[in-house]
Amino acid sequence: MKIVVLERNSVGLDVSVNGIREYGDVTEYPNTTAVDVKEKIRDAEIIVANKAPLSAEALEEAKNVKLICEFATGFDNVDVEYCKSRGIKVANVVNYSTDAVAQHTFALCLYVLEKLHHYDRYVKSGAYAAQERFSNFDIPYTELAGKTWGIVGMGNIGKKVAGIAQAFGCKVIFYSASGNSTCTDYERVDFDTLLAESDFLSLHCPLSDKTRNLIDLDALKKMKKSAILINVARGPVVNDEALYTALSEGYIAGAGLDVTSTEPMKDSNPLSKIMDSDKLIITPHMAWASIEARQRCVSETCKNIEAFLKGENRNIVNL
Repeated sequence: MKIVVLERNSVGLDVSVNGIREYGDVTEYPNTTAVDVKEKIRDAEIIVANKAPLSAEALEEAKNVKLICEFATGFDNVDVEYCKSRGIKVANVVNYSTDAVAQHTFALCLYVLEKLHHYDRYVKSGAYAAQERFSNFDIPYTELAGKTWGIVGMGNIGKKVAGIAQAFGCKVIFYSASGNSTCTDYERVDFDTLLAESDFLSLHCPLSDKTRNLIDLDALKKMKKSAILINVARGPVVNDEALYTALSEGYIAGAGLDVTSTEPMKDSNPLSKIMDSDKLIITPHMAWASIEARQRCVSETCKNIEAFLKGENRNIVNL
């Protein structure tokens, strides 16, 4: 099989992708954009991609493609209906980054909640060494215990976060944007109740017509002024301009983001103006990217290819 890996660097150079070579003749590209994707996949039988756009137009001249594997859970870069019409199977990887994203969710939350940037700077500036008392807590912070943790998206990651939040002593509530959740382990509420009651609100939902701009200015105004918003889902679930206004005007207390409306984040994004790290922390879409998660991503992709070659449907999203 002729296999083309379009975005080898997307899983990191510290993680080997050599396992894919067991299944065919592999060509690797560090990265691929819309400009060069068509030429790179022209002779491919199996495509391994992440964000590279695999539209009908891009795929129309790739006559030999039989399988597209995502180095990811999301597959919105692929025209799955077109692929189905041609008999091209599309496979993703699932549940490989659950632990990493859940861990990062709380890293973002605690960084903002406990004003860790301020206190680290306080010590390293010499101010702590210069004081006479043993402690300093000039900016107050609260505990997670006894608070309400709200979740949008009660899939694998949402459930993992819910369990950790409970271990911290939080009450967990959630809202199902799709309306299709079957989760009965936690209290399901409507959107306005979620906004009004959550002390911490974390987003773990896919991007869809129902979730795009879900957190707009109207929603942010309905939240507690003491609330902290965490977005480790998809950037466009939150309206960045609205969040900038909410943080600037004090509608909410803080936010932790691993995703923004465009990636990389543009200088024109109003959130780039907020230099107060006690109020806002932004990380570069790396919540999913622990070493273990990236290794699992590659391993699961190999299993998807192996299953396909055996005539089995493993993680196929467009049957």
